[in-house]
Amino acid sequence: MTKRIAILGLGSMGGAIHRGLIAAMGEQDPPVMVTTNSAASAAKAAELPHTSAAAVSENPEANREAAAAADTVILAVKPWMIHDLIGEISDVLRPGTAVISVAAGITVESMQRLLPEGVIALRAMPNTPSHIGAGVTGVAAAESFEGGQLPELVAAALADAETIFARVGAVVTVPESQIDALSAVSGSGPAYLFWFVEEFIAAAGRLGFDRETAKVLAQNTVVGAAKLLESTGEDAAALRRKVTSPNGTTEQAVTRLQAGGIPELFDTALGAAITRARELAAG
Repeated sequence: MTKRIAILGLGSMGGAIHRGLIAAMGEQDPPVMVTTNSAASAAKAAELPHTSAAAVSENPEANREAAAAADTVILAVKPWMIHDLIGEISDVLRPGTAVISVAAGITVESMQRLLPEGVIALRAMPNTPSHIGAGVTGVAAAESFEGGQLPELVAAALADAETIFARVGAVVTVPESQIDALSAVSGSGPAYLFWFVEEFIAAAGRLGFDRETAKVLAQNTVVGAAKLLESTGEDAAALRRKVTSPNGTTEQAVTRLQAGGIPELFDTALGAAITRARELAAG
C-alpha cells in the first residue's frame, strides 16, 4: 500500500479500520493520518505504529491538513456530521482523491454534491471485526455519473477502496441501493451475535452453572463453531445436520428454536435496521 490514507474520526468504526490497516502495513507504507477531537485520544493513537495523529481541539486545521495530504479520505464520524465535515475539507481535496464515508444512511449523491470536480465519493460499510483483520466491508459507488464523476475515476476509486478494506477482511462491491441492506446484515451483524452469546450464557446460568462456567461453555462453543465453519468450507446447514442426529437431543432443541419464529424475527430485525438507515438518509 503506497497511497496515503487519512481517517477523520477515531470512534468505534474509525478505530477498528485504523488498527486493522496498520496491522497489515509494511515498512515502506506511509503512515495512516488520523484525526480525533481530543488530545488524549490523539496521543493514544500516536503511540501505535504507522500512525500520524492530530487532535482538532489542539489544531483546528487538523482535518484539512490530513485531507489535503491524502489520496483516500475515510470519514468515520457520526452520520449527522458527514456533510459538515465534507464542507470543512472540500476545498483542499485534490482531483482523483476518494472520499469514503462509513456512516449509515448518508448517500453518495448527497456527498458528491459537496465535493469538487474529480473527487469521488464512495460509501463503505465495514464491521468491527475489521479491528482484527476479520471484517466484512461492503463498498458502493454512485449508480450514475454526474458532477465531474468520470467512470474511469470511479472505477479507480473503487479499486483503491477494495485494496484498502481487503487489509481488514473480506470485501464485496454492491450497488448503493443494497448498501443499507448490507449494513443490516454484516455491519450490525456482530451485535446480533454478541447478543446471542449474552442470551446463551444467561440460559446456561438458568440451568445452574455459575457465571464463569456458563461463559466458557457458551462463548467457546460459538467461537469454536465459527472456526469450524470457516476451516471446513462447508455450508452451515450441512454442518448443523451433522450435529443433529434424528430423534436426538439436538434435534429437539433445534425444532423448538425453529418453531419460535426465528426467520420472521430476522426479517423484522433487519427491516428495522434498514428503515433506520433510510431515516438517517432523509435527515
